[in-house]
Amino acid sequence: MIKASTTSPREWKKPQISPFAGLVLGLVILLICLVYSVTLGAAEIPLEEILASFVTFDGSYQHLVIQTVRLPRSLIAILVGSALAVSGALMQGLTRNPLAEPGILGIQSGAALAVVATIFIFGSSSLSILTIVAFLGAGATAMLVYFLGSLGKGGPTPLNLTVAGAALTALISSLTTAILIVSQRTLEEIRFWLAGSLAGRDINMFLQALPFVALGLVVAFALGRQITTMSLGEDIAKGLGQQTAWVKIIAAISVVLLAGSSVSIAGPIGFIGLVVPHIVRFFIFADYRWILPYSAVVGAILLLVADVAARILLKPQELPVGVMTALVGAPFFVYLAKSKVKK
Repeated sequence: MIKASTTSPREWKKPQISPFAGLVLGLVILLICLVYSVTLGAAEIPLEEILASFVTFDGSYQHLVIQTVRLPRSLIAILVGSALAVSGALMQGLTRNPLAEPGILGIQSGAALAVVATIFIFGSSSLSILTIVAFLGAGATAMLVYFLGSLGKGGPTPLNLTVAGAALTALISSLTTAILIVSQRTLEEIRFWLAGSLAGRDINMFLQALPFVALGLVVAFALGRQITTMSLGEDIAKGLGQQTAWVKIIAAISVVLLAGSSVSIAGPIGFIGLVVPHIVRFFIFADYRWILPYSAVVGAILLLVADVAARILLKPQELPVGVMTALVGAPFFVYLAKSKVKK
């Protein structure tokens, strides 16, 4: 059995800032990142033209680039970043596992396999169909990970769930690779998507995914008080009269909605759900009524910044944003495994 290590108050001091003020500050930073993201691209477009495209749209090339390419991409980065961060915070709160996140526990891999298999069997499909398929893949994988984790000694402990998720992720990734080796057509269609990418996304993709992500976020925020209690331990939650089974089911639905929607439009982008909740808990230690909305804002900022870096590092070429998040997330995962978790 593993448990999160505790830190002495002498080592860390909680920053003295009002939670509401911090959230407003985060939204301001997010808006600045959004504006900067929209200004970046192969074509140099003056800021006044960018502003004019929103006020007096004239159908010119510059205005079309802003409205149909750059703005949708940035909005999708915000949507996906928020969804992944909140789903990771939910999973960490429920399982009391500091390493829990949709990618590490196999949920993203399951959704990706479902999408790849659908394209392989039926050819190109609409986003609405791929979204539903991603939900089914994410949900099936989540249930399978929990089942496998429950078979280990001590039941579904954080260690058992992490091991089950890692093993299932390896298996699912192998199946996905096998399909791509067999079908060159499928590989050509989605190879950039599989690395986690925001390139080529349009406003219709954003609008189709928005209701699912919004519903997942609303459900997650509504569970803030219950997740705070669950994070103290299931026995304590039951002692306080909480219906833990229903909380787990509803939270799982929220995670599937958030992770499935994200994978369907941007591919399996890893580590956002792992890193962001730990950053947020530096400011908000235990109250998930604030941790969840903070995670949504910080996750959006982090993915926007990662996308900006992916576009400018090898300009005019660009990297998949999933590569950028992995560069930050992988070392952070190793740090957490050594410092936050111990047997």
